[in-house]
Amino acid sequence: MSTSQQPDPRDRPARLTVGVVGAGRVGPALAASLQLAGHRPVAVSGVSDTSRRRAAQMLPDVPLVPPAEVLARAELVLLTVPDDALPELVEGLAETGAVRPGQLLVHTSGRYGAKVLDPALRAGALPLALHPAMTFTGTPVDVQRLAGCSFGVTAPEELRLAAEALVIEMGGEPEWIAEDMRPLYHAALALGANHLVTLVAQSMELLREAGVTAPDRMLGPLLGAALDNALRSGDAALTGPVARGDAGTVAAHVTELRRHAPQTVAGYLAMARATADRALAHGLLKPELAEDLLGVLAHGTDGAEGGAR
Repeated sequence: MSTSQQPDPRDRPARLTVGVVGAGRVGPALAASLQLAGHRPVAVSGVSDTSRRRAAQMLPDVPLVPPAEVLARAELVLLTVPDDALPELVEGLAETGAVRPGQLLVHTSGRYGAKVLDPALRAGALPLALHPAMTFTGTPVDVQRLAGCSFGVTAPEELRLAAEALVIEMGGEPEWIAEDMRPLYHAALALGANHLVTLVAQSMELLREAGVTAPDRMLGPLLGAALDNALRSGDAALTGPVARGDAGTVAAHVTELRRHAPQTVAGYLAMARATADRALAHGLLKPELAEDLLGVLAHGTDGAEGGAR
């Protein structure tokens, strides 16, 4: 079909050929989800042996080809490369003529909105930013996890319905994010999800050091309840020695962490300070108890025992 004969996006057939550039953990899962909705994956690109094996597992019988060939074969192209690689990839594809007018070009970066696709837009592509707010394993379980998953959606206004429809077809829930709010949106997700993994991993290491044989079994119900309470009640769900103003207990924590896991002290103090600030602001931490606590957090255990209650 010639360029002048490209259909209007609103007249597109319901089913699309799908290509994936970057067979990391995200792209094959999204393509597999679109396949369940009736779309047809036709090409995938991957560089490392791991990505090629993942593509073979998640998208069997879909040929591995170079990125330009992916764009040549697909009506809907998923650009699922690391954030820092995305601008250069888009520019390269546009400059080499790989982008076709009327082609849906979707990236899954949380950091960027639709403007990063401007070089492709100038080549006639239809730019969409669809970021799944989910952590991926690179295995088929990811497809199941997309059910009910929120997607941060950014696109030109005229493509908003198309973007939201694709998300819904993958089983997700579209959440519109303004272009200039994408970095803040992504920072919020990283703060909650990525740092959670670090906190849980550190907690399990400390429990093992303390002699707990199954730290995952101990933490599972506790953290599940804490997460549920936090999502339901926000700061009102805060519990523990910081929210109570137990400066002596916090000082003892810092002493033990310095002795057994000094690499965790800075993180503990930083999170405890943030918790104290929020507890004070929401009236959970009594001001008369906050002074000693904040002294411990400001100076570690130095002089804390004398002022601790």
